[in-house]
Amino acid sequence: MIQFQSISLHRGNRHLLDDADLTVHAGDRVGLVGPNGSGKSSLFQLLLGRLEIDKGDCQIPSQWRIGHMRQEVEGSERSALDFVIDGDQALRRVQAEIDNHAGDDVHLAELYAELEDMDGYRAESRAGALLYGLGFAAEQINNPVSSFSGGWRVRLALAQALMTPSDLLLLDEPTNHLDLGATLWLEQWLKSYPGTLMIISHDRDFLDNVVQRIVHVEGNRLVSYTGNYSAFERQRSERLAQQQQLYDNQQARIKEITGFVERFRAKASKAKQAQSRLKQLQRMEMIAPAHVDSPFHFSIPCADKIPQNLVTLTEASVGYAHGHRIDGINLSLHDSSRIALLGANGAGKSTLLKAFAGELPLLAGERVCGDALKIGYFAQHQLQNLDSQASPALHIQRMSPKASEQEVRNFLGGFDFRGDRVFETTRHFSGGEKARLTLALIAWTKPNLLILDEPTNHLDLDMRHALTVALQGFEGAIVLVSHDRHLIRNTVDELLLVAGGTVEPFDGDLESYEHWLAQQSAGTSSAATKTSQNGANRKEQRQQAASNRAALKPLTDKIKKLERQMEKLQEQEDRIAEALLDTSLYEEQRKAELQQLLQEQGELRRKLTDVEEEWLLAQESLEELQS
Repeated sequence: MIQFQSISLHRGNRHLLDDADLTVHAGDRVGLVGPNGSGKSSLFQLLLGRLEIDKGDCQIPSQWRIGHMRQEVEGSERSALDFVIDGDQALRRVQAEIDNHAGDDVHLAELYAELEDMDGYRAESRAGALLYGLGFAAEQINNPVSSFSGGWRVRLALAQALMTPSDLLLLDEPTNHLDLGATLWLEQWLKSYPGTLMIISHDRDFLDNVVQRIVHVEGNRLVSYTGNYSAFERQRSERLAQQQQLYDNQQARIKEITGFVERFRAKASKAKQAQSRLKQLQRMEMIAPAHVDSPFHFSIPCADKIPQNLVTLTEASVGYAHGHRIDGINLSLHDSSRIALLGANGAGKSTLLKAFAGELPLLAGERVCGDALKIGYFAQHQLQNLDSQASPALHIQRMSPKASEQEVRNFLGGFDFRGDRVFETTRHFSGGEKARLTLALIAWTKPNLLILDEPTNHLDLDMRHALTVALQGFEGAIVLVSHDRHLIRNTVDELLLVAGGTVEPFDGDLESYEHWLAQQSAGTSSAATKTSQNGANRKEQRQQAASNRAALKPLTDKIKKLERQMEKLQEQEDRIAEALLDTSLYEEQRKAELQQLLQEQGELRRKLTDVEEEWLLAQESLEELQS
């Protein structure tokens, strides 16, 4: 087993761990979590023997083989397949000795026996299976490493780590740069891994499905919790609830989450298809206390005006002249749209987002924008586009020269830019800090349409939670691409599938999508895989889907209109209810005013009841047509 006893670990002037203890038993499956910069990766470097502790005792079994994932992969002319096999150094040693044997037949026989014992004859097929599972196409596996982009090289590093025979496997953010299909495959692979597993990850669903224990870096200590990440949140919230100094902050955060749940409940409780979303919101309310000491607490304000039709693509084609493209797109983003795009890496999800954002000209068709459209667009390239010589405060002051310093400080504080950090240049900011600043700059502009491409990359779990809460409360429209399943479940209510050069509504939830991926991988001919069949079938499906949408459109438009009416009536009723709290209203001289307010309240409640009943009937009709 691994045992840390009263260890202290410093990096420069930073104290990462002080008097920390931890025991990891053989076969444990541990998730290591904590804020960015808290020392998680340094702990891995310590286990790999690349760092020395400043104090204490660290014991690791000397016979344990340790596999780990490289964080950077340099370009080379070595093929992807050979690069992955290189992870098994013992195999490469035996292969080299066989190639260089000097005529000793006895020794050669021993080497071949050793090769068989280590399953060396299947090395290429095993490496190929790893590459295939992580999303590489068959024609790519013999391409040189230098031909792959940074994200795909990260996948190569992960495949090499999985290829390495090990008793202890250390994985640092393994799901970064993976699409959902590759993430699901990795989960299954790790479930069958027989050794001791330690994972640094900010993907809560991934941790829930893989680990059985959480070690949280907090207060320069290593605090261990039994169970997966969800169990950790429950246990930590119970512990924090007992700390009186956090009580007031905890109640404020619970009230914030509860308010959103209650606003949604009036509609969601009456629609069958919304039940799972309501359960997710209730779960968010329950786990809020676990993040009460988070340094992130912000909202994303919306523009005062939200046009009903934000962006419409008609008979559009998007993509690149000599690359992947999506044709026949007929999609509209409305004021109430909350959409996630599903599909494999390279299918065109980011390309479609660029088209919606106006960042990429259409190859064909038309893009129409509503009046007063204000887009907040987040993409990974924007992190590199930040002015490295400007501070977070200066970035905002350039957009709003009249904003006061205190106003800017208060706003940036919600994104954990505090003190002198507000005025430091971004030159040495980490990827997580740049992502937070980019999100802050988007929030400052008060958009009415958020277009988000992998917004959680580089963000730790507390920031991801804060972003999820902020998106829940955002009053505009959202369209996003993300491999963070928790974010998708809690912020959108519509899924679109980008596959086979088309984009179509996906009839189901994320669990259904997992089944669809499994069927795609198995090559079945179920209904979920029809989108990958020949062009004639795809055309027929598109025509049928378009026909179905056309038939449902009047009903869906009516439902959206009724929802807007309910929201306006509810807002008016809330204002009257607030006015009725004024105790002076009940004095004799204001009797007429009181009666007028009560009369208006009664009339609003009757109208709200009528609209809700009409909305419910429309929802039931829609469900019948969709069933």
